[in-house]
Amino acid sequence: MLKVKSAKQVAMTGNDAGAEALKDVNPDVAAVFPITPQTELMHKFSSFVYNGVVDTELIPVESEHSAQSACFGSAAAGARTVTATSSQGLLLMAEICAITSGTRLPIVMPVVNRAISAPVNIGCDHSDSMFCRDAGWIQLYCENVQEVYDTVIQAFRIGEHKDVLLPVMVCLDGFIISHTMEGLEVIGREAVQQFVGEYDPPFSLLDTANPVTVGPLHLSDYYFECRRQVVEAMENARRVIPEVGREYGELTGREYGHFEPYKLDDADVAIIALGSTCGTAKVAVDGIRERGIKAGLLRLRTFRPFPGEEIAEAIEGIGTVAVLDRSISYGLRGGPLFNEIRSFAGGDRPQLVSYVYGLGGREINVSDLETVYADLAGMNDSGTTGELYRYIGLRE
Repeated sequence: MLKVKSAKQVAMTGNDAGAEALKDVNPDVAAVFPITPQTELMHKFSSFVYNGVVDTELIPVESEHSAQSACFGSAAAGARTVTATSSQGLLLMAEICAITSGTRLPIVMPVVNRAISAPVNIGCDHSDSMFCRDAGWIQLYCENVQEVYDTVIQAFRIGEHKDVLLPVMVCLDGFIISHTMEGLEVIGREAVQQFVGEYDPPFSLLDTANPVTVGPLHLSDYYFECRRQVVEAMENARRVIPEVGREYGELTGREYGHFEPYKLDDADVAIIALGSTCGTAKVAVDGIRERGIKAGLLRLRTFRPFPGEEIAEAIEGIGTVAVLDRSISYGLRGGPLFNEIRSFAGGDRPQLVSYVYGLGGREINVSDLETVYADLAGMNDSGTTGELYRYIGLRE
């Protein structure tokens, strides 16, 4: 694949990579409010604003609710708009997040995943973004720092696509990715802006020649139809995400789809997971294969729209599959990712087992995942799974 000429190798944290991507896009408006562990991302971007590196109008606000509200007004006026948040900040935004998607405003928002209270915790899990999984936002999850940079750039093309027009969360694991420095390739402002293009909004509050009403009252006469349009937009995003990923691959050599299979072709057992844990799982796959267990991994990148049929096809023929959730759904047996996959992967094979892990930032390491693979192999050999709903690293 042809590499972009201006690419260069640098070392950055995940937060800095997200800010670098926003800098290269040069959005019109950013409404910002700090919250750990997202704070450094928008601090870095703010420095670009105040040093004149970008032309972005920066709006410091008094809360995350205000940040998303300011983004709503900005996007409705036709501006390319961004923000970022974590944890309770995302929950405080939730009211406006639903309004944003229902109004079809393609805001881009890095979400630095962090546990939600109570008790107060600043460690990583996915409970914040999973809390908003039905808010009508596209959700893309990153494995590493490089993917943060690449996905933030692609998010503009995805959300602003004329067949989509939905807001996008780019999810990165708090501290594990946000504060870890890794090597990555940046492609530079010229290449990024050529890739994302100019934003051409379908309507604008500032277009006085063609006045529109934003935030109208729709009772039973039209509300149902508006919600159905969001469903259709999300379905269109299912096609657009890999299209944008392929085009980005032609530019950079790094192609992205809904998921990444790792040594899955001949696997007898497999893990499906989101986020940084997948990097650890790849090491576990290599290690457990040396012990004679044919293990594989399906790293899921897109959670909304959910690529259920594609996942079911990818794991067809594998004996037992562990679905790892870094979040929990109270009153529902198994985690949210597990139940999403189970709704598509029916029949006797593969057998799905739910594992909840890592809540509140609790570590998961290679040996933990090797144990999971060994357990899955034992289930294959015995023909029985035992308990379908399990925890990793929990003190009962």
